[in-house]
Amino acid sequence: MPKKTSNKKTAPSLLKDQSLESIAQLIKDKRASKVIVLTGAGISTKAGIPDFRTKGTGLYDNLQKFKLPYPEAIFDIEFFEEKPEPFYALAKEIYPGKYYPTKTHYFIRLLHEKGLLLRNFTQNIDTLERLTGLDQDKIIEAHGSFATASCIECHKEAVEEDVRECVKHAKVPRCEKCDGLIKPDITFFGESLPNRFFENFDDFDEADLLIVIGTSLKVQPFASLIDSVADHVPRLLINKEMAGASNSASSGFDFKWRHKRRDVAYLDDCDTGIEKLAELLGWKDELHAMFTKGNEKLKAQWTVEDLLQENKEEEEGESVKKEEEDEEIIALAEDLEKRLEVNKEESSDQKEGKGKRKEEKQPSKNNP
Repeated sequence: MPKKTSNKKTAPSLLKDQSLESIAQLIKDKRASKVIVLTGAGISTKAGIPDFRTKGTGLYDNLQKFKLPYPEAIFDIEFFEEKPEPFYALAKEIYPGKYYPTKTHYFIRLLHEKGLLLRNFTQNIDTLERLTGLDQDKIIEAHGSFATASCIECHKEAVEEDVRECVKHAKVPRCEKCDGLIKPDITFFGESLPNRFFENFDDFDEADLLIVIGTSLKVQPFASLIDSVADHVPRLLINKEMAGASNSASSGFDFKWRHKRRDVAYLDDCDTGIEKLAELLGWKDELHAMFTKGNEKLKAQWTVEDLLQENKEEEEGESVKKEEEDEEIIALAEDLEKRLEVNKEESSDQKEGKGKRKEEKQPSKNNP
């Protein structure tokens, strides 16, 4: 991705100091009203979904059972074409429908409700941003998501329910048109990013605050998005570990304020950092209410869907059982019919035999 360059003089800092309070004050003073949020897997760990790179608990550290040539192969398009089973075994564990959005996810929606969110660029494929009720136009899923799936051969879109059922049973779905492999529309290594990712670069020209949450900033071109805002725009990192730091004046974060006085790092759990920011903004109760109400609604919705699915499976099971019973009855009826036919033929033969014997016993009138 091209770096943003400017011949203009660097504008004076909008921040008083390198604190979360300073970022909050910027928003409260309405000096930040076009916020871009960049998010990574770290915002979903509180939901129960492991991230990719954390030692010991990350997905890449726990893929040995799939006997991969290297951990990233599970998201490599060439490996998937040859051996899709490991991906679908993993997909069963992380597929949407059992994980609830975190407070960080709901904070992004709250920014939108406040009229402050310009866009949320996310690396995540788990669709948790969507589940908060955030307007989908505000979400750029840079690496695609599980929301849709299509054939890798003919590109026909697959039926979501069919894919979900296959994933549920760790089966590999196939295209009904050409029998090609079905793959969720996730960007694998070796594939191009979605068009929407590139179509919304102009957002960075408008942004007046960048918030980066829960990402190691190690995957390009997503990582270089932090350099796409104007030189004076404040940037906040909320993450467990330092990420994206650089000694360069033109790229990466400058947390030591050697070149520009605009970068702030809050190193802690994502939800902890976001709750702190919400409290400083006076949004703590509003965020908690949105989080509680939103997830209660999802729980009720999924409970109903599970019950409907159970009833459907029971009905299908009963239907199959009835068909089997019907087939058994038909088979018995056919067998009985054949037996009756045989008996009828045997009876007819016996009658004919008796008639012949009777004829043979009768004396001839011509005999003396």
